[in-house]
Amino acid sequence: MSEINNLSHMLETVAKAYKRKDALYFEGKWITYRELDEQANKSANALSSLGITKGDRVAMMLPNIPEFVYCFFAIQKIGAVAVPFNSMYKGREIAYILNDSKAKALVTLSNFANLINEIREDVPTLEHVILTGQRTLVFVSPDSTLNLQLVCDQSTFTSPEDAFRDVGEIIVQTMKSFGVDAWYKHRGGVRVKGRKIATVLVSEIENLITVNCIIFLGPLETRDLFRVVWVSPEIKDKVLEPSTSVEEETGNRPDNQQFIDTLLEAFRQRLGISINPGTMKRDELFGYEKVLSLAVR
Repeated sequence: MSEINNLSHMLETVAKAYKRKDALYFEGKWITYRELDEQANKSANALSSLGITKGDRVAMMLPNIPEFVYCFFAIQKIGAVAVPFNSMYKGREIAYILNDSKAKALVTLSNFANLINEIREDVPTLEHVILTGQRTLVFVSPDSTLNLQLVCDQSTFTSPEDAFRDVGEIIVQTMKSFGVDAWYKHRGGVRVKGRKIATVLVSEIENLITVNCIIFLGPLETRDLFRVVWVSPEIKDKVLEPSTSVEEETGNRPDNQQFIDTLLEAFRQRLGISINPGTMKRDELFGYEKVLSLAVR
């Protein structure tokens, strides 16, 4: 019997003998051996449904959470090869590991989706990105961040992929008009020498496409945000990825309305659309004011 089968068989044997015994403890909750084996079986079935078979490499970019254990044993159950690596690695390091291992799939936290999307075109063997855990966090602050939301008919873009590309390039064009040498690759952050200066988020709602442009005009202070938003230590480094701002890059902070006008003009020139300003809806305004009231100043 191979080592992989031994690991899979070991879990199943222990789960039968000690099914009610505690196997894992995470954030105040115990997980039994039976629950562990059940979750591993579900994960194994999910991997198999994606065409992952014996000998395929499955990369694991996960911190110390139960999903790491479920995924690891799931990979053993189908005879694939686990390739775990540090969740603190950055884009170039991740691309190297995925290419070197010829990983067919990657399992990682939802928080890292944009980071993986930025390097995915550089990893031709990667067919599947499986997300789990927490959602992506994007920090905004009225004192330093410009958050512009556009609601467009789907006919404005041929696909969400085109929306990401067009909006990213529009922001880069706008940044350059303010003296910032920014660049944008794919579905991620607009960056200056590797440091994030803006983020593009795109979502589809029925026949509409919603685009959020989050732009750092001034230095972002995250200390107060972490007073009201809890983030586990394992992912805090990714949440706090290196960032910069227009003010830090040029020594001058542009007026909000001046930047908005320049950005909207770039939208008109590239897409040939007329943008009508609007106000936040009642629920949006309520949510914004609620979060703002929790902030410590």
